[in-house]
Amino acid sequence: MSSISVPALKVRQPIGEFFVCSFSARDLIKISWVDVRKISSEAGEIDDYLGIQRKISESRVKQIRRYVKTLDATFPTSIIVAIPGRCARWNEEKRELSIFEYKNSDDPSQNVNFDRIAKILDGQHRLRGLAQPDGDQFSFDLPDDVPFELNVVVFVEADIAQQATIFSTVNLAQTKVNKSLVYDLFSLAKSRSPQKSAHAIAVALDKESGSPFYKSLKRLGVATPGRGEFDEYLTQSTFVEALLHHITPNAVNDRDFFLRSLSGRLKYPSQEELERYVFRGLFAEEKEGEIAKILWAYFDAVRTVWPNSWSSNERGNIIRRTNGFRAFMAVFAEIYKKVLSGEKIGSFVHAREYIPILKSVNIKDGGFTADAFPPGSSGESALKRELRSAINGYIGKT
Repeated sequence: MSSISVPALKVRQPIGEFFVCSFSARDLIKISWVDVRKISSEAGEIDDYLGIQRKISESRVKQIRRYVKTLDATFPTSIIVAIPGRCARWNEEKRELSIFEYKNSDDPSQNVNFDRIAKILDGQHRLRGLAQPDGDQFSFDLPDDVPFELNVVVFVEADIAQQATIFSTVNLAQTKVNKSLVYDLFSLAKSRSPQKSAHAIAVALDKESGSPFYKSLKRLGVATPGRGEFDEYLTQSTFVEALLHHITPNAVNDRDFFLRSLSGRLKYPSQEELERYVFRGLFAEEKEGEIAKILWAYFDAVRTVWPNSWSSNERGNIIRRTNGFRAFMAVFAEIYKKVLSGEKIGSFVHAREYIPILKSVNIKDGGFTADAFPPGSSGESALKRELRSAINGYIGKT
């Protein structure tokens, strides 16, 4: 009979008793099912009970899979599982929970195989990020010398109604972490990272008088006390995420590099890399101030060409809001490389150099309205098309 024993603490709450355990990731993957074993299959009974269908996010799994291989990977919050009572035994003296498969020759319908003991109620993405597909099974996807223990909450003999209550409480009622706060906390890290650099650039442009973004960023994703209701147009996370696209192909890998080598420097990027990530060379040389200056000049040109739109506080004006900012950042590298005039990528370009291209954009001052560019991805895409059309037209004239 296959079995494992794990250290545990018994916890009593209104819903009943449960156990807080320390599992090796390898062991938990071996006994888990539905959300790990059947990750792409039909909905399980909890989904049927709640009338919803959970779907795995492969992009999130890929992010987690990269993250778990970094030097400071951690999952401090609990993974939650439900285990049948016939598959668990609590030893009060040792404070140990034993978990085992169950076989009943008189009633095979009660059998529980070792690989179907623990039903995942919360944490399927984290486990899937630690597991590697191997046929119809999953195996631990880190080297044998990498310890990875997980904080696991085990509900023993919870019926389907209780499981549904736990599932809905954890997955439907929880508050998402403010992404701007997360980026702000990167400033406290001792090691370098693209996130920390992008945060520093955002803060500098928000603080400097005369900057196109002076006092316009919601530092923690919410309004800053003492600023006007309509003064802050962008969240810090919107600014940082748009900037990261010009710095790095993989912010997680870069951060891990610096964690493993606190005094190390990135290898200067190849020309091909610079073409794709125009700020990567400056980042490698630790010249965040130069990145800030280049962005300042670019958006200074934007506000010069469309001064009324830039200064307007009207709610329907989108030039400085998320859609407008993201669109101008999306085409930045294309415009920047066209006005370099043979200079090395990373060189400073004065605002006046961008103006001829921007003036060829077929949008009048005051034309950045929500009617022309609706909220959401469609409006952002429409603005990018207008900007790229002008870039192409400008190229045609040279």
